[in-house]
Amino acid sequence: MFRTSAVLDLAVATMAAFCASAVAADAYPHKPLRLIVPTATGGSTDVVARIIGTQLAERLKTQVVVDNRGGAGGAIGVETAAKAAADGHTLLLVSASQMTLPALRKLPYDPIKSFVPIAKLASVYLALVVHPSVEASSVQEFIALAKRKPGAIIFSGSGPGAHTTMATELFKSMAGVDVVIVEYKSGGPAVIDLLGGHTQAMLATIPSVLPHIKAGKLKVLATSGAERSNLLPDAPTIDKAGVPGYSTVQWHGIVAPAGTPQSIIDLLHTELKAILASDEGKKRLVGSGAEIDYLPPKEFGVFMRRDMEQWSQLIRKAGIKVRDQ
Repeated sequence: MFRTSAVLDLAVATMAAFCASAVAADAYPHKPLRLIVPTATGGSTDVVARIIGTQLAERLKTQVVVDNRGGAGGAIGVETAAKAAADGHTLLLVSASQMTLPALRKLPYDPIKSFVPIAKLASVYLALVVHPSVEASSVQEFIALAKRKPGAIIFSGSGPGAHTTMATELFKSMAGVDVVIVEYKSGGPAVIDLLGGHTQAMLATIPSVLPHIKAGKLKVLATSGAERSNLLPDAPTIDKAGVPGYSTVQWHGIVAPAGTPQSIIDLLHTELKAILASDEGKKRLVGSGAEIDYLPPKEFGVFMRRDMEQWSQLIRKAGIKVRDQ
């Protein structure tokens, strides 16, 4: 009798959970969605978020509010998302920058366990650019210059713990050069000072510097991916141009607070996948300088964990420390 009752109770509980999930999906969304972006406005992460937000709003027939929460290398915005209600109405635009943070500072959330992955969306390549006054036209010439003048070359950094800053730290370590990294609050001011000659070099997202490269205001030496960028096809990769094994890109994806009903995760994933496959979605993302780089929930979760572990190993090996402002 006890076993029968226990089995019955379990069946009832399972059915209740299933029904609750189904009701959640049927009623979803019943208010505007908030898409948290853990950076300031204007950068590649913000641009991707606004493109996806606009498309998602059209498909779900509701408003999607992009909420920029920059600071602490993105930790402030990520913490806000981690503590939000797990009802599918708060989402987080997560990127490579958030995977470096666990190795740099103590966090009030777990970058993996505090969230449930929905989809990896796109990647943005970086470009190693220098001010025209820098006497180097290749990565090898630049490294030779940096070694002749240790501590003399100043890189613009786009924020403590930001992916572009960590990419610079990685370049510094793998190339064996002594360069100075000056931190800015975001990529915009960092590029402005580079254009003004106040700094000499930067690893920046290609869309943020492409107009200046075309105008001859910056020289591009190489790009950061394993393959050449479609936006700068004539530029070699850093890996092939002088730093073997160097490869990193700024990727973007969508996650939700842990505990969000699976039915809602499935719905959001379906809609995001459709956006990436649509002509309009492709046009807007590629037009912004991003490259479609889709992964479904399970694979995206595995990717995030692997990326975090790889960055942690590299950061520990190189002895990289975050410089908070």
